[in-house]
Amino acid sequence: MNKFKLLAIAFVFATTTIFANSISNPGISGDEIRKQIIELVDASNSDFNAPISANITFSFSSEGEIIVLKVESIDKDVLTFIRENVNGKVLANPGKVKKTYEMKITIK
Repeated sequence: MNKFKLLAIAFVFATTTIFANSISNPGISGDEIRKQIIELVDASNSDFNAPISANITFSFSSEGEIIVLKVESIDKDVLTFIRENVNGKVLANPGKVKKTYEMKITIK
């Protein structure tokens, strides 16, 4: 009888955990996140003479803010530009919290 109760409690905890994880993680696509970040970059004023590409690595906080982790580019001014115009901005539909995203963008 004790084994049955223990098994029943374990089953309840397991199913609760599965349902809690599926509810808290929205299914936002990478394309939707990319579109929102491109809008942020396009809305800002850039002083670059030619289009410059950069690879950015970022994640999201629990409030939906973008946390830029790494910027790879030939031009060092791109790092400052990304930190000022992308880092700390809140998206309408952010991705999963603490998941790392990588994206290549072109700044015009």
